[in-house]
Amino acid sequence: MHILITNDDGPPSPQTSPYVQSLVRQLQQAGHVVSVCLPHTQRSWIGKAHMIGKTLKPVYYRPSTEAHGEESQGTTYERPSPSGDIEEWILIDGTPASCVQIGLHHFFQDRGPVDLVVSGPNYGRNTTAVFALSSGTLGGALEAAVCRQKSIAVSFAFFSRNHDPVIIEAACRRSVKVIEALYKQWPTDGSVDLYSVNVPLVEEVETQKTLWTDVLQNYWSDGSCFQEIDSPAGSEEQEEQEIREGPGGEVDNQGLTPGSKKGHTHKHFKWAPRFNDVYKSVDEAPPGNDGWAVREKMTSVTPLKANFAVASTKPPSLTELELYDETPQERSDPKQVLPIRTKKANEGARIQAIVSYEDDYVQPLIVSALRSVLPHLPGDCIADLSNAGEAASIRKLVSEPDSRVLQISAYESIDFEFAASHPRTCLINSYMIRKALIRKHYLSSTVDHWVAKHPASVLSKHTKRSEAFELDYAEFLDDALVEAFDLRESMDRNAALADLPDSKPEEKQWWILKPGMSDRGQGIRLFSTLAELQTIFDEWEADLPSTDDEEDEMEDGQAGGASAGESGNYITTAHLRHFVAQPYVHPPLLLEGDGRKFHIRSYVLCTGSLQVYVYRQMLALFAGKPYTAPWDAPHDIESFLTNTCLQDSPNSNSVRRFWDLPLGPETLSGVFEQICSVTGEVFEAAARSMPIHFQTLPNAFEVFGLDFLVDATGRAWLLEVNAFPDFRQTGGDLRDIVAGFWRGVVRSGVAPFFQLDASGDDGEAGDMVLVRDVDLGKRS
Repeated sequence: MHILITNDDGPPSPQTSPYVQSLVRQLQQAGHVVSVCLPHTQRSWIGKAHMIGKTLKPVYYRPSTEAHGEESQGTTYERPSPSGDIEEWILIDGTPASCVQIGLHHFFQDRGPVDLVVSGPNYGRNTTAVFALSSGTLGGALEAAVCRQKSIAVSFAFFSRNHDPVIIEAACRRSVKVIEALYKQWPTDGSVDLYSVNVPLVEEVETQKTLWTDVLQNYWSDGSCFQEIDSPAGSEEQEEQEIREGPGGEVDNQGLTPGSKKGHTHKHFKWAPRFNDVYKSVDEAPPGNDGWAVREKMTSVTPLKANFAVASTKPPSLTELELYDETPQERSDPKQVLPIRTKKANEGARIQAIVSYEDDYVQPLIVSALRSVLPHLPGDCIADLSNAGEAASIRKLVSEPDSRVLQISAYESIDFEFAASHPRTCLINSYMIRKALIRKHYLSSTVDHWVAKHPASVLSKHTKRSEAFELDYAEFLDDALVEAFDLRESMDRNAALADLPDSKPEEKQWWILKPGMSDRGQGIRLFSTLAELQTIFDEWEADLPSTDDEEDEMEDGQAGGASAGESGNYITTAHLRHFVAQPYVHPPLLLEGDGRKFHIRSYVLCTGSLQVYVYRQMLALFAGKPYTAPWDAPHDIESFLTNTCLQDSPNSNSVRRFWDLPLGPETLSGVFEQICSVTGEVFEAAARSMPIHFQTLPNAFEVFGLDFLVDATGRAWLLEVNAFPDFRQTGGDLRDIVAGFWRGVVRSGVAPFFQLDASGDDGEAGDMVLVRDVDLGKRS
């Protein structure tokens, strides 16, 4: 972009204009062409004024290479550089609005048309009506808007005048991302003329949220913003008065001779605004306004019309602006610019999309999916439940009682009560109860119940029969396994084999132990005998700190508790009690020339009551080290655990595309067909045989991550089902797989509920494979 910069603080100065140099440099580093036209001195509180009758003169400013401190001040020349090969800014002895006019029409034409005018960053906040209506920073942006130029006013709200260059640079980086995001999604219907952006100067500025807000309507309280002061001693006025009165002249303290008629009192005035009025109005106002957002250390964005009105199409207050991570080439590609709104058939749908996934890897992908698949969706699909995570907050974000609401957020923040009371207008992204699948010990029971009633089920051939048991203390292990008949028989047989002189280690059956409520590979161990299993629990119990009993049952949210064991593969007290032991799958399928074990991550979408989709683009997640048979290295978790969260960082060596594996098209297709069949069956099994622990909702959808291991014969074994899967394991290189999956979620899970035409990005429609359509009115 070609960006014209102006401000109301003048050229770089550590006292009056400490930010503009940094912002210019950050914009240039982001690949933008930046032209600068500023007032030659400080022009704050001047609004959108012009100096009529005054001849404005430019001078030419050559900026310093330094952005901070006294060294940031450049040099000024009466004439421009004759060669034109040096960076020069234009300084005008006028107002910010005049600088915009002159910068747009009288300089920089050789650089092409200006795409965007940025006014600022202002030295201080421009939140609330009291500040905004007088701001020279907003005045410059308003002048650009009435010239039909896109414009953004940027203000930096400081909480201390001890400015840290590190924080300033961070605020400028955040400003660049906000500027680029707003330009990229600028409405095409004329509903917005300019934006007012307020960025707090705080250490966490780049990690805090950027929210859509209103301008807080506030007022000065009773009284003047000016303070009466005495005339300075020895002033010209006082000297003139003494001369006029002459020797012996007697005047009172109001400049009047005794007995004369009292007229105006001669006074001097000093600008002394009562800023406490402004701060008090912010403290007393509810959340959702610009003053509140900055006070809470968040960046605020307010769309405006060039008539001092908040834009009518502003997304709901407290929702979050999506920022973009792009290369300079992508920024300059006009094909990348996606408008928020286009006039289409669904324009009147009145849908509010509240996206607060609490994962900075997934959040932008969800928002992008909504925009690309539903380009006609009114407003923006952004959001957040602000600094409050309670479910009731959704009610504050619904602007109209009859709005259609889409809420995509963390499980703990979902407003299930609101969804239950609005079954036709509110869609949420999770079922309330689904432990029949996502808790390992419940999944084991689900499969057992289903296979017992359906012996020919595909689950009987693609799941290992597990033994679930409960254990509070290691000394009671033998009692806990009383009913684990298959496990005890296997361990007894293994122990007997160990006593035979000619026995071979591969003759043993190995088991894998998994805490029922753990994730990310926590607490997983291998064992083959009761003695080995006893040792595992003894070690855990020895490592556990003294603690009160934990809640033994957490609903479908996250487990927690004190940790024990080594970092990265630990077990928590909340994980104790419920355990699953599964027969270990050996030997696994290994790629020729690689030698590392891998499992397949399949992303699954469930909608309503109940359709199940498998996303065709699956992942292969590899262990960190070459595979070793369990009897050779039972404690080497890096050789048999394929959780990439245990590795330093996912990359192309640990996460690969399933369809790119060198296994041949027939093998790949065969594995995918198995996964589709098993996935559909296990969700139907949960819905029909465990209805207490898996309850679907007609106005909900949910995404799951299913893990499969392929053995050396090519058979796919279901390992576990994960709710709110860790998409971050995919890594940056394969981010497009997660992005494509969420586009499929919007296409198959969101659009049908709201009866929207999913017209965008329909080339991927075939990637969401419907594997089960269950009529839950018929249970068996």
